[in-house]
Amino acid sequence: MNVSKMKRLVIAIGLVFLTSSVALCESLVAEDRAVSKSAAASGSEESSASGVSIVDFINEQLRQVWQDNEIKPSEIASDEEWVRRVYLDICGRIPSVQEVRSFVADENARKRQVLIGELLESDDYVRNFTTIWSNNCIGRGEPRRVSRAGMEKFFREAFGRNRPWKDTVVDLVTGEGHFEENGAVNYILAQMQNQDEGVQLTAMTTRLFLGMQVQCTQCHNHPFNKWQQDQFWEFNSFFRQVDKRDVQKADPNTGRMVDDYSEVIWRDFSGPVYFEKRSGLMQVAFPKYQGKQIDPGPETDRRAELARLMVESSEGEASLIAQAFVNRTWGQFFGYGFTRPVDDMGPHNPASHPEVLNRLADEFQASNYDVKRLISLICSTEAYGLSSQSGKNNDADNPAAGEVPLFSHMYLKSMQAEQLYDSLIVASNAHQSGQGGWAAQEAQRRTWMQQFVVAFENDENDEATTFNGTITQALMMMNSELMDKAVSIERGSFLFETLNRPGPDSKKIEELYLAALSRQPNRAEQSRAQKMLAAYPASKKLAGYQDLFWALLNSNEFVFVH
Repeated sequence: MNVSKMKRLVIAIGLVFLTSSVALCESLVAEDRAVSKSAAASGSEESSASGVSIVDFINEQLRQVWQDNEIKPSEIASDEEWVRRVYLDICGRIPSVQEVRSFVADENARKRQVLIGELLESDDYVRNFTTIWSNNCIGRGEPRRVSRAGMEKFFREAFGRNRPWKDTVVDLVTGEGHFEENGAVNYILAQMQNQDEGVQLTAMTTRLFLGMQVQCTQCHNHPFNKWQQDQFWEFNSFFRQVDKRDVQKADPNTGRMVDDYSEVIWRDFSGPVYFEKRSGLMQVAFPKYQGKQIDPGPETDRRAELARLMVESSEGEASLIAQAFVNRTWGQFFGYGFTRPVDDMGPHNPASHPEVLNRLADEFQASNYDVKRLISLICSTEAYGLSSQSGKNNDADNPAAGEVPLFSHMYLKSMQAEQLYDSLIVASNAHQSGQGGWAAQEAQRRTWMQQFVVAFENDENDEATTFNGTITQALMMMNSELMDKAVSIERGSFLFETLNRPGPDSKKIEELYLAALSRQPNRAEQSRAQKMLAAYPASKKLAGYQDLFWALLNSNEFVFVH
């Protein structure tokens, strides 16, 4: 670390502790809470009567839980806190200075609900959810013989057109063909890296789309839930008609054969699957889903039958697809789902708020799996509009300590790598870091983000991507090329534009706080920043602003969603 960056680290320690998550209570609660409460209340309204009743039902259920647990919810989040949160959750980035100023200045009592609708119609929403679900399906990299471009194109079209989620899942499960002509097949190709007879595909499909972890039952009965070994292989037998074909072509320069494309193709398969129990006995399993068996003959398209069964309701309940997506999406917006983990649902792991989960899942299915409507409902709830600050009245609501989440305040969430990258671009106006079209920008993002990704070698290729404060991650943030660009004073950068406008230091400090933290500095922060800048000689004043901005971008408050 060079001298300049070491100095910045000292500044960060001395200056930005006031902006850490520990001190958020002073800096994130707005002075004008009356306006915020009015906006939050109006935000629960929907254009249809059913929408009003659903949000009201959720609010009533959560309030009853708070009363039963003898806690009181936190205050309504300030406009600055809420607008930063909703941009990060829906668009995957912080708002710009102008977007913050515009929202705070808006006097419309329903402005929160209006903004939710606007963000859901934005390109940033499509890009964010495309990234999230591409990562869910194939990971952050590009597995061998998998087209990330094809996968992203598939999800861009799905979220851009707001396709019913069940149709998206059906395409992913039943896809066939070229990995770029039909991008959905990349999900299957990513799970076929090993010749495992569809074992990984079985485990991932149940986790992602049905909210069930069944991977360990391939070898033995599950010790805690109702899944048995034969059920795993019954589910697995639906995927025995899947195969892939890797096509090569001659390199015109060398004449050697090189990879061209891959495709998912039909494989002839009929009859049972054979598996061995721990006792050594061989057993058979026929394709069966939730007790419903299909014809195992050669004419049956097993994956098509599986897709049909997956979207069906059972015994008056919403489909498992609906329940799983609602639980996962709630967890995405609140930091915790109704079960922990979100992909392990069932009688062995009961939901913390079953009434809320069931009502949202029923509504999601009744709306024809409308993803935008589900997100709008979640963001319109009273709980989503609360501050992240807990107090003596609800400090027991602490899921990080192993407690059941009560949702009496917003929980802190670490940014994902993509959120951090895009937020740094927005905050710093570092256009040179995001030039080019979609493919070029995505390649740049992945190159930088891979330095934060730790892949765990297991059957599901899990990745750890949250910023949990490791020394490696801290040094990466402090010394990365992207951070250098973020605090650049070259023409066109945020700092260049801000520092070349007329005005006192206090106004420029406000701009830096708005850009990085989406809020004004409080008095203590303003005073401390001015004293720091005053310590720089006139010839080094720009370096002082760079160091201040660098410290804000490396603060806990910047890298957390709150």
